[in-house]
Amino acid sequence: MRRESSCHPLLRGGRGERKYRHGFSEGEMKSLGSICEVVLPSLPLEALRTQTRSKPLSSFWSSSASRFPIPHEVAETLAKRGLIEALILVRVILWLLSTRLGTLLLCGSLCLSGKWPFLNNFSNIPLHQREKVLQCWLQHRFLTPIRLAFAYIKVLCHFVYFSWVDENGDNPAWKAIGYEVPADDGTPSNDSDTRPLQKGIIETICESDSTLQQSLAEKGLHVTLDSRSNTLRVKCDVVIVGSGSGGGVAAAALSSAGHKVVVIEKGNYFTAKDYSSLEGPSMDQMYETGGILASVDSRILLLAGSTVGGGSAVNWSASIKTPPEVLSEWSESHGLSFFSSPEYLSAMESVCKRIGVTENCTEEGFQNQVLRRGCQNLGLKVDYVPRNSSGNHYCGSCGYGCPRGEKQGTQLTWLVDAVDHGAVIVTGCKAERFMLEGKKTGSDRKKKCLGLMAKALSSRITMKLEFEAKVTVSAGGALLTPPLMISSGLKNKNIGRNLHLHPVLMAWGYFPDNFSEFKGKVYEGGIITSVHKVQSSSDSKSNTRAIIETPFLGPASFASLFPWQSGLDFKQRMLNYSRTAHLITIIRDNASGQVTSEGRISYKLNAIDRENMKAGLKQALRILIAAGATEVGTHRSDGQRMKCNGISEKEVEKFLDNVYPAEGALSPGKYWNIYCSAHQMGSCRMGVNEKEGAVDENGQSWEAEGLFVCDGSVLPTAVGVNPMITIQSTAYCISRRIAQFLTAEQISKVH
Repeated sequence: MRRESSCHPLLRGGRGERKYRHGFSEGEMKSLGSICEVVLPSLPLEALRTQTRSKPLSSFWSSSASRFPIPHEVAETLAKRGLIEALILVRVILWLLSTRLGTLLLCGSLCLSGKWPFLNNFSNIPLHQREKVLQCWLQHRFLTPIRLAFAYIKVLCHFVYFSWVDENGDNPAWKAIGYEVPADDGTPSNDSDTRPLQKGIIETICESDSTLQQSLAEKGLHVTLDSRSNTLRVKCDVVIVGSGSGGGVAAAALSSAGHKVVVIEKGNYFTAKDYSSLEGPSMDQMYETGGILASVDSRILLLAGSTVGGGSAVNWSASIKTPPEVLSEWSESHGLSFFSSPEYLSAMESVCKRIGVTENCTEEGFQNQVLRRGCQNLGLKVDYVPRNSSGNHYCGSCGYGCPRGEKQGTQLTWLVDAVDHGAVIVTGCKAERFMLEGKKTGSDRKKKCLGLMAKALSSRITMKLEFEAKVTVSAGGALLTPPLMISSGLKNKNIGRNLHLHPVLMAWGYFPDNFSEFKGKVYEGGIITSVHKVQSSSDSKSNTRAIIETPFLGPASFASLFPWQSGLDFKQRMLNYSRTAHLITIIRDNASGQVTSEGRISYKLNAIDRENMKAGLKQALRILIAAGATEVGTHRSDGQRMKCNGISEKEVEKFLDNVYPAEGALSPGKYWNIYCSAHQMGSCRMGVNEKEGAVDENGQSWEAEGLFVCDGSVLPTAVGVNPMITIQSTAYCISRRIAQFLTAEQISKVH
């Protein structure tokens, strides 16, 4: 941690310092510890397939995930972050495994013993027998609830084990697997002790009931306290929920137009000097649900930023303009001429200029070298990816916040512009509902928005917060805007529906250290600098079936997603971490999901999406093979993989014929996949009328006057590429229209 502050949350620190209040019983914890031991066991050194046996390597090999505090951290994470159904399912199964009869039911004859009492509970079954039990669960077609529970435990166990750090910010397994936290040279590009948003920021974690009112008043806001209802009332022109790509742009545009703007953000404010590049603490404090947000059926894991700057603070820098064919589709098929207008095209140019987008890349990291060389060897086109950073930006930690301050998220650009024009940003503050009142019969909209109610997340602030505003802007993103609108009483059928996720599956290829053609490690260098588009042979209007890019995978994320076959196999795979390149297949999904309430997301691919995903996965594997990987595979639950040395083209095609995107762990199929998503769009889409969308072409709710949506949820469909530029450009246009709305309101009051 670079910056010390008594009231500031740390991005560096040991997990083991927590007090464990997860509520699991002693019997459940014994069962959980026994599963953790199987997932990552202590192994004899003679099983180590290497001649070089260093002290870190021997320590990792003999270490087990059953050791304190890993099982307790798994339990605490599940209790704190997991869906209630998942928590109940896991606890029921752990309880059953703590009993002999329950173990017999779930494990069959593998729990039998030749000695009294002849029937073991799970924790008393020998390790090699327990491994057979888990392997059976993994492959069983119909034990899907047990399989799902195992998947939850496996993911959390591996994530906790490889992200846990001691008081020195170190994990004993990292040296063995070839991982080092990127060096902290203490020289961010913005080498100033001042915080860029300091003059406009109010951090509720530093406030109390006795100080908050004065802090708000000092920022130029009109504040009154209603002691009877214990409510602090704040007046402003515009209140914005969220500070990411939508909210940041809106704050800059509306404050520069002369309006008093308040941005509320439930996350905390960090600067380049705060970023530690530690996977566990960074995910915990900068991502929604600590980075382990899953759909209700656990089919897909979703990454969404939850900090000042939102997704723009933790994304991977890719800054791709909206494809022309997508703009044409939105304009023609959806009747939204807005997207084909000179106004929108000009907005993209303005956005790219403000956040410093460049198409140059002076040096690519290991994974992007692999992607580029594989494409070149196959004669495939590969493009450089524009980024909102300099051409020599070589940071591999931007997913935890760029420690050099080179990536130009909203916290370094638009929000700086906003506070320079008097905007106020309140962190650690969560919106609860919009304040709506009915309008006279005959009005275009039946309701009017007067502002919003919110609460501070600090335990030292008990007051309710009421923000009264002429205009209210929801910019919480496609996962949080719909629940806020629904909880406020809005009924438009499009709210929460039409959710697009750009679902992702991964392929991997192993390149040993002695493969000198590609230098570096998997976690080094710009995260996304190359992209390949998988083309369709048809004459369809849009012939891109998928795009292939490279992901950001710290050791804990890598371990969580990588297939588990046995303890020995998994530890051996982790030793290859630093030289295992991953390629992600991203599809522009035709299917859509739904957000019904906060944290409750349902989603399923359709047949077209699965075929496009299949085409992308196969292409990704071909690229890895062509680049020279000694072994390739997918993340399918059976650990699908193939050795590449000396194989024929016929053998390659036979392997590829068996590659397909399996369903989730709850599906009855023999194999399953965990999908990922970092792009959420469309859940409050823009439409030409209230039947087609939740908001109109100006971003205003069809139901409530003065309530606007300004984030990725307004996009009509999936974009098909990294959506940051699309979201910011859309927000740029909507913000200008909000300014016009405010001017019209002011004129009408004068007359």
